[in-house]
Amino acid sequence: YDDLGFNSFFKTGWKRFYLKWYDSAHPSAAELCPKTTELLKTLPSIKAAMFTELAPDSRLVRHRDPYAGSLRYHLGLLTPNDDRCFIDVDGQRYSWRDGESVVFDETYIHYAENKTEQNRIIFFADVERPLSSKLMARFNHWFGKNIMTAASSPNEHGDQTGGLNKVFGYVYQIRIKAKALKKTNRKLYYFLKWFLMLGIFFLIFVRPYLF
Repeated sequence: YDDLGFNSFFKTGWKRFYLKWYDSAHPSAAELCPKTTELLKTLPSIKAAMFTELAPDSRLVRHRDPYAGSLRYHLGLLTPNDDRCFIDVDGQRYSWRDGESVVFDETYIHYAENKTEQNRIIFFADVERPLSSKLMARFNHWFGKNIMTAASSPNEHGDQTGGLNKVFGYVYQIRIKAKALKKTNRKLYYFLKWFLMLGIFFLIFVRPYLF
């Protein structure tokens, strides 16, 4: 539960192993996948890369990525080679095949399912989006280096954890406790929820005018 970007997908059977995430360090990837990580160093337009698994009878829920600075690339490595294992992007369905690749815009709503009895493993990469404006291209590069790097998550101990994910780790613990309270005492849960929301509203919009 230390991955802000992909946290919700783990609950539906999706898994990942980071090879690269912007400017963060993943010594585990260099140790376990030396040839792939060396190859990625020669491809600066690839900002993030990983191996991802979609196990039998698992799925990725409908979503769209909020960051439009890249395009998504998939290369089939070990797939069912079956139309029942697919990704749907904005109503267009694609089924992975071993050795075949596809590129799509992840800002469109997409979801994936594996309805077969076989695993699906692909190489997954975010490629920097080509932009006609030099100003926007520079901003995109800055955003990736400073903001997206802060969302890095480790494969294992020794890998870098970005600042956003460090904060998310604490927030997630509060979220777990809040869910537990909701199950045992819904009235107290909603009282504390609204009390907190009104308190934040007061601090932001009312307090500056009183003091």
